[in-house]
Amino acid sequence: MIDPYEETIQGETTLRMPLGGRHELICTRLQTALTASVTDFPGTKLHELRSAMRVDANNLLRPDIAIATAATGKIWLVAEVVSSEDHHADTVEKKQIYETMKLPRLWMIDPRYNNVEVYHATEYGMRLEHILAGSDVLTEKLLPKFQLAIADLFASNHT
Repeated sequence: MIDPYEETIQGETTLRMPLGGRHELICTRLQTALTASVTDFPGTKLHELRSAMRVDANNLLRPDIAIATAATGKIWLVAEVVSSEDHHADTVEKKQIYETMKLPRLWMIDPRYNNVEVYHATEYGMRLEHILAGSDVLTEKLLPKFQLAIADLFASNHT
């Protein structure tokens, strides 16, 4: 996304500026890997980067990556690439909204530390399942063909 975009979190609308650079490279790499893994799953819909997601009257989010069930449109996986400019919004405010809406899967991708936190919904809220870094591989059991090496996700040059 080249243009600025708006998000509404807890009734407060904020204009977000495109981050470009490494942030976009990571988003593109993840979107590309996910696209390849959902082609054989007609029941799964991978949204365009930062597609609007109306959660309720007070929250309109634009997650970096979102995957929904095609039949219902219900989002079941969100990936947020954290930036220093909106770190609190991503890691605290949005995460709380995702937890309240009982989002099944959340990936918090942090380029500052080159790691990915993988959360799963439980009856008690979001549970941190894994922190992936270095030579780890990001996978998702609901997408059996998906795997992305963390080193490839955060590589300096596009490979």
